Amino acid sequence: MLAGGWAGATASERPTVAQILPAMLDIPRREWGLARFGDAEGWDYLRACEMAPPRAFRLGAAQVTDELGFAAGAPLFQLSYRLDTPLQGGTLGRWCDRLARLAPRLLEWRLLAVGSPFTEVCPLGVHPRLPADAADAAVGRLVAGVEAEARLRGASMIAFKDLSGRDMERFGPVLRAAGYTAIESLPLAVLDLDDTRNEDEYLARLSAATRKDIRRKLKKAGRVEVEWRSSIEGLEGEVAALYEATRAQSNVHYGDFEELPEGYFERISRNMGGRVAFACYRIDGTLAAFNMLFIESDRVIDKFLGMRYPLAREHDLYAVSWMENVRFCQRIGRRYLQTGQTAYASKLRYGSGLSPLTLMVKHRNPLLNALVRLGARWLSFPRWDPDLKAHAERQAAP
Repeated sequence: MLAGGWAGATASERPTVAQILPAMLDIPRREWGLARFGDAEGWDYLRACEMAPPRAFRLGAAQVTDELGFAAGAPLFQLSYRLDTPLQGGTLGRWCDRLARLAPRLLEWRLLAVGSPFTEVCPLGVHPRLPADAADAAVGRLVAGVEAEARLRGASMIAFKDLSGRDMERFGPVLRAAGYTAIESLPLAVLDLDDTRNEDEYLARLSAATRKDIRRKLKKAGRVEVEWRSSIEGLEGEVAALYEATRAQSNVHYGDFEELPEGYFERISRNMGGRVAFACYRIDGTLAAFNMLFIESDRVIDKFLGMRYPLAREHDLYAVSWMENVRFCQRIGRRYLQTGQTAYASKLRYGSGLSPLTLMVKHRNPLLNALVRLGARWLSFPRWDPDLKAHAERQAAP
């Protein structure tokens, strides 16, 4: 525990205490809800994830309190992080694999991160009662507390994982002043459905070739039955197996960050009543795909899609599920369909834009921290993602 501050006249001088906590359970649920108002991946979600985390992760939380109580906080996680995680195959990736086998400690650093490996963005919460200067001071105190904990644990690197553009505007200056370097993370794909009231109005936005392709795939999908559910009771094993099958089919891999907590889907199904929906796709009675979606005030988050191969591919269930989610957003009045990180090719083709996320990182050794700053461009995740590389090349073409 770190104490600091004094009784002063301005908001930024209020006494504060930074604490490292065993779990999100130790942060008041109501106060967290005020700090991160409207998040589907809120206190209940984070609590569900930390109940049985993957073995690679050690989870916890950090909070800052002042004389009025909770001021700021965030979940924490620790793992051994491979520096070449952004690389996706290729000559450099294979060279790093060989180097890691010869000298594993050279590329693998102990990381203490602010955020969660299971959320879309970094859930850094600041109480809304704090004015701007006090909010900055509280985040600064949080940074100091996390860095002190990193020293105690022998973690060489500290990171704030996947800060949104809004949080970078608010807290990026505080982190830069503390010596953190910005590295591009994988962006979120987000489809804006503004001014579309139905399927035809959405399709009219797309290119003629894409529109024709989607309609052809939907026409082939006559045997597909769709069931919307608020629970996966009775389907837990099938859902988990479909997720693993889809993960194995992916052409990009991000190591431990692809692992989910044990019993993840059933626990989320139980704990997030009213904020989670499941679409189940059956072909001749067989569960061929499922989609887990989170519901926020302005958006639907397409969190996970799991498919049975080759059945799902034969019936174009990716396109079928995409259009089903578009209809779902329009039916419940949500403007945005957020479809997360990776597998960008189809998402961009279907009209999504890219919402940037940022990693803020710092090595405790000043010399190595300077090297991280110099290497930030090479450590950028979009630089190595095959879909984003192809997209950038198309954008740059005359």
